[in-house]
Amino acid sequence: MARDDPEHPQPCFPTRGRGVVVQPAGSGPAQPAAPSWLRVFLIFLKLGLTSFGGPIAHLGYLRSEFVERRKWLEAGAYADLVALCQFLPGPASSQVGIALGALRAGLRGAFAAWLGFTLPSAAIMIAFAYGLHLLPDASAAGWLHGLKLAAVAVVAQAVWSMGRQFCGDRLRASFAVLAAVTVLLWTSAWAQMAVIALGALGGWRWLSAAQTHAVAHADFRIRRWISALAWVLFFALLGALPVAAAVTGSMGLAMFDAFYRAGALVFGGGHVVLPLLRATVVPAGWMSDNDFLAGYGMAQALPGPLFSFAAYLGAASHGGAQGWAGGLMALAAIFLPAFLLVLGALPHWNQWRSRPLLRAALDGVNAVVVGILLAALYNPIFLSAVRGPIDLVLALGAFALLQFWKVSPLWVVALAALGGLWA
Repeated sequence: MARDDPEHPQPCFPTRGRGVVVQPAGSGPAQPAAPSWLRVFLIFLKLGLTSFGGPIAHLGYLRSEFVERRKWLEAGAYADLVALCQFLPGPASSQVGIALGALRAGLRGAFAAWLGFTLPSAAIMIAFAYGLHLLPDASAAGWLHGLKLAAVAVVAQAVWSMGRQFCGDRLRASFAVLAAVTVLLWTSAWAQMAVIALGALGGWRWLSAAQTHAVAHADFRIRRWISALAWVLFFALLGALPVAAAVTGSMGLAMFDAFYRAGALVFGGGHVVLPLLRATVVPAGWMSDNDFLAGYGMAQALPGPLFSFAAYLGAASHGGAQGWAGGLMALAAIFLPAFLLVLGALPHWNQWRSRPLLRAALDGVNAVVVGILLAALYNPIFLSAVRGPIDLVLALGAFALLQFWKVSPLWVVALAALGGLWA
């Protein structure tokens, strides 16, 4: 078997050093075994077409593909990478993919991995936005109402699973309840950011961190100057975009700022970004609540990252023939922080995660994220979708199929859409 066979690359395990991936001891001189950015794109495109089930399932797909099958890195290093991306705001599974792409093909590989994983769902969501504009009565269609009921079940399952994982004692559960109450009573988009900050502070102050233990080190080919530049750009855009939007009065800049902030300041992944995006696009009049929830329901049926929902929002908000441009703009804006945060954090993660107080702060953030998601489950999802007993029966049935029978979300969404025709 040729060493540079792109279909069967040799194991390439990260070792401690200056961010350089080298071959294990005894395997001979280091070889440039990493596939090209195009090969990375094709691998992730396959995953983008087949990875159903949401971010937790995506992490399983990535582990199976790159740890077990392709042996790009060993299991301990992969666990470190997942821990890093769960610590950062934004879509964790996409951030893991971005880091894996950078590991194998540098910055071009990072972009190729993201593009391949995101392109299928983003293209479908933009097409769906065009469909709603071409069919003015589509938002009232029964099958779209069924998609909203599917969204009730999917988010309820996320609350259930995350609650069991992150709110295992009275103090953490109290964090979640207080967060839900705050977000329900204070409906500004800034409320979520304040709650997350208070959750980190409360975790740092009152939650005991997990006992430290030896961990595998993951070293990535990211230079320190790239890390510094990424951090500078991340914070510069976070501060400059709202000012530029206010000064110029440009709707395009305002939308780019809104989606950039959503990607930069939301913990918990695709489901948790829902209330922040709704609080941004619906009150501003960019789209109706019905169209918003119809698109979110459609997003549940697709493989790939849930953040691709932004492509639908951008396309539907712009409307007309140029809707695709708005979709691409929103997609780039919401994922840009993920790139900057991952590139900025990778060289430092081994040092950071050895500090117990930082892990305690993360425990607090995870707990309040459950509360934010619980509030979103009630308003707008439940209030907008469940209009009577039949709707509630369909939503409960979809939840049972997801949570207890482990039916694929694709089938659950399809069944809910059919049920919506009769509800």
